[in-house]
Amino acid sequence: MQETKDFIVRGVTRDGFIKAAAIESTQLVEHARQIHGTLPLATAALGRALTAASMMGDELKNENGSVTLQFRGDGPLGAIVTVSDSEGNVRGYVQEPGVELPLKAPGKLDVGAGVGAGVLTVVKDIGEREPFSGKVELLSGEIAEDIAYYYVVSEQIPTVCALGVLVDVDQTVKQAGGYMIQLMPGAPEEIIFILEERIKEETARRRTVTSMMEEGMDPKQILEYMLEGMGYTELYQHPVRYECKCSRKKVESAIVSIGREELKRLYEEEETIRVTCQFCDKEYTFDKAEIGEMLMNGK
Repeated sequence: MQETKDFIVRGVTRDGFIKAAAIESTQLVEHARQIHGTLPLATAALGRALTAASMMGDELKNENGSVTLQFRGDGPLGAIVTVSDSEGNVRGYVQEPGVELPLKAPGKLDVGAGVGAGVLTVVKDIGEREPFSGKVELLSGEIAEDIAYYYVVSEQIPTVCALGVLVDVDQTVKQAGGYMIQLMPGAPEEIIFILEERIKEETARRRTVTSMMEEGMDPKQILEYMLEGMGYTELYQHPVRYECKCSRKKVESAIVSIGREELKRLYEEEETIRVTCQFCDKEYTFDKAEIGEMLMNGK
């Protein structure tokens, strides 16, 4: 497996009123760009969604758990789907990877216009009972604001989410990362005030996640900076990567799930079936004998 410098760090304040996570996702976003052939706008949108999904998945306590984010807007990018396991390893795709739009400002990709108005659906599967599903309208299409809005509306957790993808002049990913800071019930007003002032200050300075990374700050240092004076304590950190979970067996199951009548039609009309994974672009080929075996055995 390819080595990665991407990692996620998670911590809390000593009083337990704030929990936080930060991530460097440069390599995994670049891997996604290479797989899907995304142009800069799609790279930024998909990269932000992958980064958010990684932090959200890493929070799950069940090792078999997963988090799925589905951004379905009316913008030209179409649907964006990302999935994370409980260790923050992610995969995803954007429906229209070749979209280009005018810049919103010098050097600023217009992700909001690319995504458009629509719905964000979050599905959390913790490996027990039915998965939890929450749905909110897209607040801006900028991804980070939509994630924060989801937490406030669906889980009643005040959340600050910052996500960034810096695309270089050669269209590769130069920097990608993000952080998520959440207030727990009972957080005193003074802590809320300090955090709000810190965020206002960074916004006024136009200091983004990627600009901090350009200065040499890693996720650990970003959280220490954002939570300075609040008694921040690191809980753990570990590597994360772009990782697809597809397999020939899973693709077989998907083919069988189309129903016996459709499977019979394919057997009669096709010599081979080719199925391409949306997440990693790997192609699986099944010949007529294999289709017939699936039909006979009901695999």
